[in-house]
Amino acid sequence: MQGLHLIADLRDCAGPTRLDDEAALAVLCLDAVARAGLRAVGSLFHPFTGPDGSPQGVTGVVLLVESHLAVHTWPELRSVTADVYVCNVGADNTARAEAVMARLLDAFGPREPRVQRVRRG
Repeated sequence: MQGLHLIADLRDCAGPTRLDDEAALAVLCLDAVARAGLRAVGSLFHPFTGPDGSPQGVTGVVLLVESHLAVHTWPELRSVTADVYVCNVGADNTARAEAVMARLLDAFGPREPRVQRVRRG
């Protein structure tokens, strides 16, 4: 059960990744996980739309052998919340979790990033 849980509130995002683009968010998350050396076993991304059909954000999750990555976007608030949780069974995955979060910060470009680091287990 030993692990690291990174919990991020990203406000005033001005990065190149659009907060209402389901496909771009999926590519970003899966790429971040793979580059960090974590192993995805599944993913699901769901776009939300307003009454007029306009895009209103995305919720996405990547299930990892090591645990999970979850991302929720609010384009109207230019905000994102993200969780990266990794277990350290068999290997210390702390640096991998930090690499995933660093990639998300780079992609979203928040002016006000708040990242909490919680040691689990």
